[in-house]
Amino acid sequence: MPWRETCAMDERMRFIVEHQRGEVGMAELCRGAGISRKTGYKWLERYQAEGVVGLEERSRAPHQRPGQIAEMVVERLLAKRAAHPTWGPRKLVARLQEEDPTTIWPAASTAGALLSRAGLTVRRRRRARATPSGGGPLGVCLEANAVWTADFKGQFPTTDGQLCYPLTIADAASRYLVRCQGLPAIDGERVRPLFEAALREYGLPLAIRTDNGPPFASVGLAGLTPLAVWLIELGIRLDRGRPGHPQDNGRHERMHRTLKAETANPPAATARAQQAAFDHFRQEYHTIRPHEALGQRPPATLYTPSPRPFPSRIRPPEYPMADHVKRVRPHGAIRWRGAEIYLAVPLAGRPVGVTERGDDRWEVTFGSLILGTLDERSHRIVPEKPLRWVPTND
Repeated sequence: MPWRETCAMDERMRFIVEHQRGEVGMAELCRGAGISRKTGYKWLERYQAEGVVGLEERSRAPHQRPGQIAEMVVERLLAKRAAHPTWGPRKLVARLQEEDPTTIWPAASTAGALLSRAGLTVRRRRRARATPSGGGPLGVCLEANAVWTADFKGQFPTTDGQLCYPLTIADAASRYLVRCQGLPAIDGERVRPLFEAALREYGLPLAIRTDNGPPFASVGLAGLTPLAVWLIELGIRLDRGRPGHPQDNGRHERMHRTLKAETANPPAATARAQQAAFDHFRQEYHTIRPHEALGQRPPATLYTPSPRPFPSRIRPPEYPMADHVKRVRPHGAIRWRGAEIYLAVPLAGRPVGVTERGDDRWEVTFGSLILGTLDERSHRIVPEKPLRWVPTND
C-alpha cells in the first residue's frame, strides 16, 4: 500500500505529543522522526513559548537587510539628480560623498539602478567608433597649460532669433574652462580679444590645439591666419587636429556635449540671458561638477595659472642662426634674388628667416615654425605638412 501522506504540522504535533508521554528518549524520538536533535529541541522550544502557533513554518527572509539603502539616502540622491539632470551616477555619488562624508552612500552601480527605477535615466544609443588611422589625436596631458584646446560649439539661435556662436577655451590636463563666450559671428576680430583676455588672466600655454577652420587656420601656407600669426609671436605653438577628424579634439568635443545639454536645451531668450547661462555653467563646471577623468574631482582643484606671463610688449621673432632675414611685403611675398616668393598675407610686415639646406634649397621659418622649403629653381615654397617646429630649449 502507498505511504500515508502527512503535513509538516501533523508530524511536528505528533513529535510533541510523543515527547510529552516520556516513553521514548530524545535521541530515539528524533531518529524516528528523521530529524536532528538540534531541530527537535528547536520545535520543543517554540511549542513551549508559543503553543501550536510556534509549530507553523516561518518566513526565511532575514529580519534585517544590511544592504538596504535608507530612504533618506535615496531621497538625497534623487534630489541631487533633479538639481543636475545631466550628471550620471558616478558624479552624483562623488559629489554627495564630498558634501557629506559621514553618510554611507551607495556604489555608483546601485545609484544607477535607483535612478533607473525612478525613471530618471535615458539609455543612449551606442555610437560607432572610427578606427584610429594614425597620428592626430591629442596625447596624454599631465601638466596644466602644456596644451589648451579651443573650438566653437555649433551655432544655435536664441529664442529671439539671434545666432549664438559659443567660443570655448580649456586646459587639456585639468579640463579647466578658461573661456566660454557666446559671439554673434565667427571672425578673428572678435576672437583675438577673448584670447588676449584669457592669456592675460591665466598666462601663456605652450601650445593651443584647434581644428583647421577659421579663424584658427586657413588653406594658405601653414594654415596661417592673423590669429595664428599673433599666437606664434607670443611663443605659443599651433597644434591642429586632422581635417575632418573632430575626435582629435575629443575631450573638448565631450565638454561641448555637456555644455549644450546644460545651457542650450532649450536656448535662452536672449544673447545676454544665454551668456548668463554659460557663466553659471562655467562656475559649476570648475568648482562643483566631478570629472571622471580627474578621479571625480572638479577642474579647479587641479588647475594653476601658467608661469609664463603675457608680455608687456610683443617683440618680432629673431633669427640668429639664419643666413638671411627677409621682411614680408604687404601682399604676402618676399624678395629673393630678383624674384618674388609668395608666402602668406597674414605675415605682412613680419620678418622670416631663410637658412640654406643645400642643393639650392632654403628653409623658411617664422619664429620657431618651419613654413616650408624655398626652391630656387621653381621660385616657389614647398610647405611643411604637417606643421614642424624648430627645436628649442623650452
